[in-house]
Amino acid sequence: MKRVGLIYDEIYLKHETPKHHPECKERLIAIINGINRSEIHDKVIKIRPRKASPDEIKTVHTPEYVERMGRFTGYADPDTYVSEHSYEAALYAAGGVLRAIELVKEGRLDRAFCAVRPPGHHAEADRAMGFCIFNNVAVGTRGAQKLGYKKVFIVDFDVHHGNGTQHMFYDDPTVFYMSTHQSPLYPGTGAEYERGAGAGVGTNYNVPMPPGTGVKQYLRVYRDILPQIMDNFGPDIVLVSAGYDLYTGDPLANINVSKDGIQSIAGGIISAAKGLPLVFSLEGGYNLEDLGELAALTLKELLYSE
Repeated sequence: MKRVGLIYDEIYLKHETPKHHPECKERLIAIINGINRSEIHDKVIKIRPRKASPDEIKTVHTPEYVERMGRFTGYADPDTYVSEHSYEAALYAAGGVLRAIELVKEGRLDRAFCAVRPPGHHAEADRAMGFCIFNNVAVGTRGAQKLGYKKVFIVDFDVHHGNGTQHMFYDDPTVFYMSTHQSPLYPGTGAEYERGAGAGVGTNYNVPMPPGTGVKQYLRVYRDILPQIMDNFGPDIVLVSAGYDLYTGDPLANINVSKDGIQSIAGGIISAAKGLPLVFSLEGGYNLEDLGELAALTLKELLYSE
């Protein structure tokens, strides 16, 4: 059994969104309740996040944007609401990923799951998008490199393409970004031909999935394609944008991956990583009835898969 950390704090519930907004605090409540009800609840190591500094956020976001978010409340874009405590929660969301990476680097954890919000992968360097304020995995990537992980592989299985993450590392040969996502769907990026630019050509890989795609097509990617890509890149650590909106019945998408399929995707990523440090960070997923079980199944794979 691996040493797996669960990073969570009630600060994430203080990121308030308007009534009926899909990205609500009930998402994390459902996840924590689901984990607590599961057979693995006492196997994971409960860890409090730390707060990311503004300077750490500025490793991927512009100083002007970070400072503006520190003062802003209201809708930052048509989808992204910033409440009184959202900035603080967003610093702790990015800091949760940083803390997980630090504990892995120190040898105290093998793997981690960061149950954080607001999510991150749509956030661009200079603007909020798609429920996301700061790009948690991107901040974590630069933090990992500061700790000595030279090459970072990012896997994004959220049903929406992580435009922010892709754009931040599009010309960076030290970071590989791979995404599977429904297409056409928000935000409209993530075409197959988007393979990177400049020195980063070949370090970006998108697999658009048509509506109705099921687990068979996903497992072809995560069991057959991903291992080869990861081997070719040779990363030192793997970070995962874990979005559960590809699950059957999610209200914001039309991909049909079952609970077992979600578990198999997680298992495929773990197998492809071949023992490398792994940190999963929550992105989307809006089916409150099953979200907790999906997170628990992911943790089960992190605990027991080699």
